[in-house]
Amino acid sequence: MQHFQVKVLQHRGSSYEIGKTLGQQARHNPIVQTFEKITRDQIDVQAMESIYTAFAPHVLEELRGLAEGLELTWGQVCARFGGYDVPKTEAMGCSAILTRDYYVRNYDFSPDFYDGFFSLLQPDQAFATAGYNLQLIGRHDGVNEHGLVIGLHFVSNAGYTRGISAWTAVRMVLDTCQNVEDAIQLLQELPHAACYNFSIGDKSGDLAVVEASPEGIQVRRDAALLSCVNHFQTDLLAPKNRSIIAGSVKRNAYMQGLQDKAYTQDEMVQLFKDKESPLFFRDYADLFGTLHTFSYAYQDARIVTVLAQGERFFTLNFADWVRGQDTPVEWLEGKIEENK
Repeated sequence: MQHFQVKVLQHRGSSYEIGKTLGQQARHNPIVQTFEKITRDQIDVQAMESIYTAFAPHVLEELRGLAEGLELTWGQVCARFGGYDVPKTEAMGCSAILTRDYYVRNYDFSPDFYDGFFSLLQPDQAFATAGYNLQLIGRHDGVNEHGLVIGLHFVSNAGYTRGISAWTAVRMVLDTCQNVEDAIQLLQELPHAACYNFSIGDKSGDLAVVEASPEGIQVRRDAALLSCVNHFQTDLLAPKNRSIIAGSVKRNAYMQGLQDKAYTQDEMVQLFKDKESPLFFRDYADLFGTLHTFSYAYQDARIVTVLAQGERFFTLNFADWVRGQDTPVEWLEGKIEENK
């Protein structure tokens, strides 16, 4: 059994300073070398800049600060951490359930490609956000100060093209959108590189799953409960699914069966994080092991998150944090246990 940790980062101020501090804190993190190995040596920086300029210009400033903090050139930091024209990802899990009261999800992948940061940010020119970092500036999942929560779910590489990664899209949504409708509009406009689902909810009780492909998006809705996994369910985009989706279909059916259980947020989080749960996986060698559970309750702005097989839950009133009340928690701890 392998122990692992996630560093809780808290940054307020200019995007440049946020990026610089992140770079300094990540400089000796193995993930920096990992992304150097798996990303391209060069990308079309001008094309990347044009996307950020249109949708999230403050993130360019964060990248410039990141370059200073990591002591990289502008071209290097854009290629390794810009979230544009990233090589294909061949596998990734993730299960989410959305109700009018809360959002809960598991992130499933490999610890070898896990940043190990949970960031609480309050930039001068964007909304305050909380979420798990991916490729440093991207996010697996998270919530913003308006109570908008979102997570990504890999579907396939059908129609793969140059564009932005799903984790970059999650970051842009959190930084710039106030509600589900704003998020749908932004995801409609962004140039997606691959096929992903985005599970989204807001404090008004609006729920949606955006099925996004390089060719366009479709939206699924339900007034009471939505589940989201790793396949498209609309007729138009279903042909883009991978050939084998039985596991994803099974997880979806299980979560749909929870509709009448009336679980509280804490009960649902416990279900997702239980290593014996149908939603928890230990196939880490095959890029399908649970790494964290993330949850948010809308009415009391309550974040609850825990690492795989972690004993301590990290609970935070995000509204209090936005008002300036920092958390004393510095580390989250979990365990990686492979299937035998």
